Amino acid sequence: MHIAVFSQYHTNPDCPATSRHYSLLTHIARTHRVTLITTRTWEAQRLTQQYSWLPEGVEMRAADVPYQNKMGVARRGLAFARYAAYAIREGLRIDKPDVIWGISTPLTAAWAAAQVARWRQVPWVFEVQDLWPAFPIQMEAIPRFTWRELYKMERKLYQQAKTIMTLSPDMTSYVQAVGQMAKNPWSFTPDKVQTVLNGTDLDLAAAATNETVAALRQELGLTDDQRVILYAGTFGRANDIPTLVQAAEQLAATLPNVVWLFMGHGFYEPLIREVAERCSAVRLVVPQPRHAVFAWFQLASLSIVSFLDLPVLDTNSPAKLYDSLSVGTPVIVTNDGWTKNLVEQYACGWYVRAGDAAALVEQLRHVLAQPALLEQAGKNGRVLAAEQFDRTKIAADVQQVLEQAARHV
Repeated sequence: MHIAVFSQYHTNPDCPATSRHYSLLTHIARTHRVTLITTRTWEAQRLTQQYSWLPEGVEMRAADVPYQNKMGVARRGLAFARYAAYAIREGLRIDKPDVIWGISTPLTAAWAAAQVARWRQVPWVFEVQDLWPAFPIQMEAIPRFTWRELYKMERKLYQQAKTIMTLSPDMTSYVQAVGQMAKNPWSFTPDKVQTVLNGTDLDLAAAATNETVAALRQELGLTDDQRVILYAGTFGRANDIPTLVQAAEQLAATLPNVVWLFMGHGFYEPLIREVAERCSAVRLVVPQPRHAVFAWFQLASLSIVSFLDLPVLDTNSPAKLYDSLSVGTPVIVTNDGWTKNLVEQYACGWYVRAGDAAALVEQLRHVLAQPALLEQAGKNGRVLAAEQFDRTKIAADVQQVLEQAARHV
């Protein structure tokens, strides 16, 4: 079977990114022909050269379309449009696929996949990684005059797709609700929307040995009694970073043996750097390649998964949640959605509402004072990750979705 994949951003484990699709494509390309239509945005951002840029068996068509998070709305829109135009052109040039896999974000990448699927008369599967346009609208990141057309595009894409894959149960509920309000709700059968979690790479997690972590602790100059709290990810406007740095400074006043590591880059990097200069409990860490982040998670006593208190962000399926649990590090989440239910149901972490630095400090003081509680939560998380978050199993589920879509034209 020939699968055409429309994804504007391709990464591999040498990049400071989750590399979800690298793992999925590695599995799928063993038994199917895969053509990836993407851009070279991340290729220059590789931090190491330990992995081939493409999984074995994957063919690539890549456009030179620059993109950075710090771009303004107009430049981002141009980058999205340029990729969509390229993807349509290449999608019509490649050998006819049996099924097309369109991955958002941005929504325009899925739109391009839908156009090629229609013109070539093949089914397509829509993978929803973030809820667009709900996310940029709630973040006030796009002008109001575009909202109506973007919502219209979203509804139409949901209607056109053979199957919709989302990365969390709350995303699934959102898409199903949109489908029920559509003019043709009958097209949203119960099995049209399927939850396929983000997941994690257990083989990379296993490489984070005690020896690796000990070497990392020594490299950072941490003493044996110093505890680490880790935030790993984007320092974006959506991530509630000001609350975290405020909590870090407050906690440092009473627990001087706690060190906060902020690993990543983004909008709030200057704020973190400023706080780190006056508070020794806060350290800014440069982004790490995907294959190395697991040692940092295992080094930590706790990790933080934080977002602003917005309904659309409650649906998120952040890779750092899965990565942390895979190495036995409990998490604190700040959104009142499915991640709160998850950590409470499986006793692998705790919930603190977003934007409340004092409550976060109180929770941290509470759990750090109970080593046995932390240890048990870590064990619970590791078991959960092995049972539900293994990307090799998730890849098999994705492959099954694509195969079924191709069979039922």
